[in-house]
Amino acid sequence: MAKLTTDELIEAFKELSLIELSEFVKAFEETFDVTAAAPVAVAGAAPAAGDAGAAEEEKTEFDVVLESAGDKKIQVIKEVRGLTSLGLKEAKDLVDSAPKAVLEGATKEAADKAKEALEGAGATVTVK
Repeated sequence: MAKLTTDELIEAFKELSLIELSEFVKAFEETFDVTAAAPVAVAGAAPAAGDAGAAEEEKTEFDVVLESAGDKKIQVIKEVRGLTSLGLKEAKDLVDSAPKAVLEGATKEAADKAKEALEGAGATVTVK
């Protein structure tokens, strides 16, 4: 079997439909025992109401919510830009529209670091 280059593989994938590509990803995951999960920036679906008690005990994803910017709005905007991939205008709009989620679906460690950084800049923050 001839070895395909990366460019040849990309060209082959471009010809597949989304359903065929999805089936390929599933087969790849099963064959190599890996997962092609998205980074933690993508929030998962909320658990059903009956599972709420179990979900609280096993919570692995946290939302960092900016409640208010405080007196040092410029420093808070800088921290928001550092924590996210937002541009200056988008970060300013997020800070102006507080309360607003800065990070969603973050790990406990990332949420704690973000909270500490934003509070250090003078913001009021909650982690949910």
